[in-house]
Amino acid sequence: MPNTKPAPSDQPGRESRDYEARHLLVLEGLEAVRKRPAMYIGSTDTRGLMHCLWEIIDNAVDEALGGFGREIKITLARDGSISVHDQARGIPVDVEPRTGLSGVEVVFTKLHAGGKFGGGSYNATGGLHGVGSSVVNALSSRLDVEVDRGGTTWGMSFRRGTPGIFDGDGPTAKFTPGSGLRKVGRTKRGVTGTRVRYWPDRQIFLKDAQLSLDDLYNRARQTSFLVPGLALQVDDERSAEVTTERFLHEGGIAEFCEFLAPDEAVTEVVRLQGQDRFTETVPMLDDAGHMTPTDVERDLDIDIAVRWGTGYETTTRSYVNIIATPKGGTHVAGFERALTRSFSNALEGTRLLKSGEEIVKDDVLEGMTSVVTVRLAEPQFEGQTKEVLGTPPVAGLVAKAVNRELTAFLTSTKGATKAQARAAMEKVVGASRARVAARQHREAQRRKNALESSSLPTKLADCRSTDVDRTELFIVEGDSAMGTAKLARNSEFQALLPIRGKILNVQRASVGDMLKNAECASIIQVVGAGSGRTFDLDAARYGKIIFMADADSDGAHIRCLLATLFFRYMRPLVDAGRVFTAVPPLHRFELTNPRKGMEKFIYTYSDAEYQRKAAELTKRNLNFKEPQRYKGLGEMDADQLADTTMSPRHRTLRRMTVDDGLIAETTFEMLMGNEVAPRKEFIVDGAYRLDASAIDA
Repeated sequence: MPNTKPAPSDQPGRESRDYEARHLLVLEGLEAVRKRPAMYIGSTDTRGLMHCLWEIIDNAVDEALGGFGREIKITLARDGSISVHDQARGIPVDVEPRTGLSGVEVVFTKLHAGGKFGGGSYNATGGLHGVGSSVVNALSSRLDVEVDRGGTTWGMSFRRGTPGIFDGDGPTAKFTPGSGLRKVGRTKRGVTGTRVRYWPDRQIFLKDAQLSLDDLYNRARQTSFLVPGLALQVDDERSAEVTTERFLHEGGIAEFCEFLAPDEAVTEVVRLQGQDRFTETVPMLDDAGHMTPTDVERDLDIDIAVRWGTGYETTTRSYVNIIATPKGGTHVAGFERALTRSFSNALEGTRLLKSGEEIVKDDVLEGMTSVVTVRLAEPQFEGQTKEVLGTPPVAGLVAKAVNRELTAFLTSTKGATKAQARAAMEKVVGASRARVAARQHREAQRRKNALESSSLPTKLADCRSTDVDRTELFIVEGDSAMGTAKLARNSEFQALLPIRGKILNVQRASVGDMLKNAECASIIQVVGAGSGRTFDLDAARYGKIIFMADADSDGAHIRCLLATLFFRYMRPLVDAGRVFTAVPPLHRFELTNPRKGMEKFIYTYSDAEYQRKAAELTKRNLNFKEPQRYKGLGEMDADQLADTTMSPRHRTLRRMTVDDGLIAETTFEMLMGNEVAPRKEFIVDGAYRLDASAIDA
C-alpha cells in the first residue's frame, strides 16, 4: 500500500520552507486591480461603486478646470449602466509612440498613464496617479467610450479591461477580443467631447452595493460651486418617472459659503484672493534615466470665502484643485494662522479690546463659515487618500495673502465695508470674553470640587468595573424602564442613567442653554470627557454608550435628540464607533408545545418578521398563545429585558457611524435645525412613499 502521508512542508498548519521564483504571482496589466480592488477604490460596497463614478466625473471636471467644456451630463440608466458625457477636448485618438496604442486605449488599459504627469496638458488637477479610468474599466463588465474629435466619432469597447467588440447591447452580448480604435460615425467639425458608458462588474461589487443618488447630488452641487459656470446635469432613468437635476452656480465659493452657513449672518461673505509663486525641489528623470533633484517654479492661486454668523460652531471646507481635503493641511494652517494675526493687529487700533484682553484662534473661528481653495500643479498629499495637503510652502503663502486681504477689509474706511468689519471684530471680541468667563467658571468649579467631594448624579446606577474596554452606559428612557433595567443589567460592567422625557434639541440651542439643561449636563458629566472642542476621548468613562428607548415614535424622537447631542458635542465618540442604540423586540410568541431543543419564547423585532414567524409556526403545527405586543420597555420583566436587549450574548445593537461628515451635518440641520421648510419637504416626500396599511393604529 503506498505511503499517502504528506511531506512535512505540506501538512496543514505548517509553513513550507520552499520559496522559489515559481511561487511568485505576477499580476500584469489590470489583473492587479481585479485581484485587489480595495487598494484602488477603498471598498467593494456602495462607497467603492460611487468612487468609480467620481473617477470618471473628475476627469471631465479637470477638463473644465482647464477651460474646456462647460457642461457634464451624468445618466443612470435602467439597464444598470452609468454614462458620463462631457463637451471638452476629447481623449487623444492618435497613437502613443512608446506603446503603439491609441490614446484612448492607453488611458483605459494602462495604470499610471494620462495627461496629468507634467506633460503640459493640465496645470492644476486632482488626478495625480493616472489610474482612474483604467481602474473603472477593470472593474466593469462592459465599458464603451466614444470620442468626438476632428469631425469624427471614434469608439472602443472593453470587457473587464480587455478591448474588443460586442455584437449587441449590454454586458451579456457576445464579446470578441481585439485591440484598436474604430471610426463609428461623423460629427460637426469643431464639436469635441467624450462619452463613457459602463456597467459595474457584479463579480466585484457586493450584491447590496447601490448608487447613492443623494451622494451624487451633493458631489455635483459641490463641484458646481467650486467651478463657477460649469453645469452638471444628473438624469435618473432607473424608474418609470425620469428625474433630472441640474446644478449651476455662477457665484462660486461665495455662494457656496452662504449655502454652508448654519446661522444668521453677522457679516456678508468676504472674498480673500491672491496669487504667488514658489520653488519646489522635486526628483525628475534625466536623459540617462536617473532621478535628479530639480528646482521647479510653481504657481499658486488662492481663493477663500469667509463670513461670520451669530452661531458658535465653525464650518470650514477646504479644497486643492477641487479635491476635498477634509483633514485640512498646509493651506488651512496658513489661513487660520493669518486670521488670528490679522484680527489682533486690527483690534490694536480700536477701543473694542480692553487692556489685558487677547485674541486666540478659537475666538476668531467661533461662528465662522469658510471655503478655502488653492490651485497648484502636482500638489503633495499626505497619504493616498488625499485628505491632507502637505506642500510646505503653501502655508506661508496663504498666510501672507490672507493677512494682506483681511487686514485691508478690517481697516477699511469705506462706509459699508467699515460697518461689516466692526461687526466681525465685535463678534470676535465677544467670543474672547465668553471664553475667559467660561475658563473662570471652570476654575471656580474645580476649586469648589477640591474643597467639596465631587459626586456623580444620584440617579446614575454605576457599574463596579473601571475597565473602559468592558464598561457600558445605558441611557434609559423613563423611570419605569429604569426599575426593570436595574434588575436586568449585569452590575459588574453595565451602568444606567435614566432621562426624564425628551432632552433639549441642542441643534437649535446655544452652548449655554445646553449646559443649563439638567439632562444634557448629566449625560456630559457621566460620560466624563467634556464637550465640544475640549472633548477628550481617552477620558471617557465607558467603552460603549447605548441609547435604550421604547420602540415607538416617541422613543425614536428621543434617540434622535440623543444622537444630536452626541454628534454636536461629543462627536469623537461617534467617530470612534462607541455610540449604539439598543433594539428591543416588538412581539413575543409563547409556544404551548415546544419541541425538544426549542425555546419556549420567541421574539420578533419588526412587523414583517412577526408575519413571517407566525406563518412559519403555523406551517410547522406549533401552537402558540396570542402574541404579546410590547408598547414600551416597562412592559417587560427583568429576565425578558436582559435576554432580548441587555445581555451581550443575545441582544442586537445598532452602531452609529458617520461615513460623510458633510452629509451628516446637513441631515441633522434639516431634521433638528431652525429652518422649517426643508423639514416639511422631507416629511411630505416621505409621506408619499409610506404604505398606509403598514401604520399601526
